[in-house]
Amino acid sequence: MSDTISLPGGNARFGSNSGQPMTRRDGVLKVTGAATFAADNHPDGMLYAVTANATISRGRVTSLNVEAAKAHPGVVEVITPANRPPLAITPEAKPYPFAFNIEVLQDDTVRYAGQEIAMVVAETLEAATEGARLLAPTYEAETARVGFDDVDSFDPDAVGVGAPPVAEKGDIDAGLAKAVNRISASYETPAQYHNAMEPHAMVAQWDGDRVTLDTPNQALVMSTGAFGAWFGIPPENVTIRSPFLGGGFGSKAIVFGGQVLTVLAAKMLGRPVKYALRRDQMYGPVGHRGATRQAFRMGMDAEGKLTALEHLTTSTTSTFEDFIEPASNASHDLYASPALSSRHKAARLDIGTPGPMRAPGEASGSAALESAIDEAALAAGLDPLEFRLRNYAETAPMSDKPYSAKALRECYAQGAEKFGWSKRPMQPRQMKDDAGRLVGWGMGTALFPAPMFQAKAKATLRADGSALVETAGADMGQGAWTALHQIAADGLGLDIAQVEFHSGHSGLPDGGIAGGSGHTATAGSALHAAGKDAIAKLTELAVNDEASPLFGAGNIGVTARDGRLHRADDPSRSESYGEILARAGVSELGGEGQGARDPSSAEEYAMFSHGAVFAEVKVDPELCQIRVSRLVGAFAAGRIINPRLAASQLYGGMIWGIGFALLEEAVHDRRSGRIMNANLAEYHVPVNADVPPMDVILVDEDDRYVNALGIKGVGEIGITGTVGAIANAIWHATGVRVRKFPIGIEALLAETSAH
Repeated sequence: MSDTISLPGGNARFGSNSGQPMTRRDGVLKVTGAATFAADNHPDGMLYAVTANATISRGRVTSLNVEAAKAHPGVVEVITPANRPPLAITPEAKPYPFAFNIEVLQDDTVRYAGQEIAMVVAETLEAATEGARLLAPTYEAETARVGFDDVDSFDPDAVGVGAPPVAEKGDIDAGLAKAVNRISASYETPAQYHNAMEPHAMVAQWDGDRVTLDTPNQALVMSTGAFGAWFGIPPENVTIRSPFLGGGFGSKAIVFGGQVLTVLAAKMLGRPVKYALRRDQMYGPVGHRGATRQAFRMGMDAEGKLTALEHLTTSTTSTFEDFIEPASNASHDLYASPALSSRHKAARLDIGTPGPMRAPGEASGSAALESAIDEAALAAGLDPLEFRLRNYAETAPMSDKPYSAKALRECYAQGAEKFGWSKRPMQPRQMKDDAGRLVGWGMGTALFPAPMFQAKAKATLRADGSALVETAGADMGQGAWTALHQIAADGLGLDIAQVEFHSGHSGLPDGGIAGGSGHTATAGSALHAAGKDAIAKLTELAVNDEASPLFGAGNIGVTARDGRLHRADDPSRSESYGEILARAGVSELGGEGQGARDPSSAEEYAMFSHGAVFAEVKVDPELCQIRVSRLVGAFAAGRIINPRLAASQLYGGMIWGIGFALLEEAVHDRRSGRIMNANLAEYHVPVNADVPPMDVILVDEDDRYVNALGIKGVGEIGITGTVGAIANAIWHATGVRVRKFPIGIEALLAETSAH
């Protein structure tokens, strides 16, 4: 396996870089099978690891038949709490930001179904699998607690990744008292589990006190520090190679116990070890979206303007760690109201620890919020779009900060026009198709923060006129490396065909975290700055060289384009990068850059991407089968580097919204606490047949404050309007409001019967 992902320039299809809909630069590698994912690596002497996983959700392991497992031909070692070597730090230590307590065979306690309780290492995968089966664990089981009603809730210290659990403004009770119309409604969202196309995997190989890890990872450099801390070695002794990820969605930014055990097994046995999760093992150890119960109270005046908006969420978490789905925070920054309250409570269940999952908080929170907003619009006697426009926030409602940019009105207008929203009847059950199915139209507002992290990058100009750019970034299939490649080429004033791009390796400059819809902005800013730094150094050589046509242009200015430096006062006076380097007697010249947000801008402005999603559904009036038949989404997300890839991300988010609204739900056996549908046959996600015709509109938006490049993210916002839009369309089709997701045949039949 190569140390980095290396994308050559190739033949550019377009004459410029940013703003062009270039295809993925790594696409050919993937479709030809040349892309190497973690589990594709097979170093010499490699062993295979398989874990035995708990089949109860609470109690302790009373026995493991280690002798039978070790007697199996090919089994090399069985690691249990009885023989697991110590780690340099405890499993409860937090060696990196947003780290969680992990399960690494520290004792015989079972905390959730699916927890690793032993690891078998063998010469073949088959031997390791059979060895794990032969362990035949027995348990002392306690009553499983897997539902909200099984436990009491508590007040958490924080939600999400360290956010306050409570935010309030104004007097909710006073706002409700003076309201002409009021609603109160409660919604439930289920536990949802990561199902990336590529399950988690790792190949660990030690060389003395250095270790190389092939593993899909969304935060390469940060994770080297974590593994270094667990094994008592410097971070620079840990090399993580992650050239390709088959989907991450937040789960591959967090190290889980099985990865640490794999590294430990390789160290114990002095041979490379590979561990790859089966699909069913994705349900428990590697995070998920926690279930929520969300309660709203809203009041409106005679004109339909909100006088109060209260949003209380109870989220599930594990018994041994806190990650609280911050769903109520979805109400902070969208609708204007003089009184706002968002609060969170939590319930400890016998489950694996939840974690960030595509649009954490905003996905579940907006699903309920956008449904409740439609209920409020109905109470006020207003069209759902008109109600949203009357409650349009000109400044961020909770903080009163101005938005760095907000083109939501344009999103509403363009999306509604494309969809034909003006033809929507107010009352439900008014439209049918030719087959007699009920037709409903619904909408939802999309909102997601525009964060930035910290990143570094390096750019090197070469004497032949080409360049190399490097950053330890991550591409989960969304095309990040293509967009970053485009940004880097722009920073150097070169066509992408002249720029080689290296990434996917922890030894490169830290590209930050690929998450929170902030990777392109963060790593892209660093790459652009590195290119500018290299050009500045090149300019310094030229303007101080009497033999250069640019001599003396320091005070006049120089521009870089097409691989040449041009005088600002006379663009015809120019010189190629190669000519400047050759005369200076150097073969290459490097620049470095950092990506970070101006702290003053972050303090002064509220920074978000915005959007509006319009949905059409068709419902069989007798069978209650639901089909999404059309989706239109209009999104404003700052500067769009690659419209093809941005639209692809937004399509993906909207498709995920279909799954959230209609399909995804983990179902627990109340007796054992096990998840009964831990597979893709019964845990349903959208397939091609579920996906309707979709339109994505990229609304122009110039944000001068979010960062130097004006870039926001599009990876998660597509979910946040879609779920509510579909739920609202189902109500419009049937006249029945289902307040529990996913909305399926049984729920719709039950609600219909009740009415």
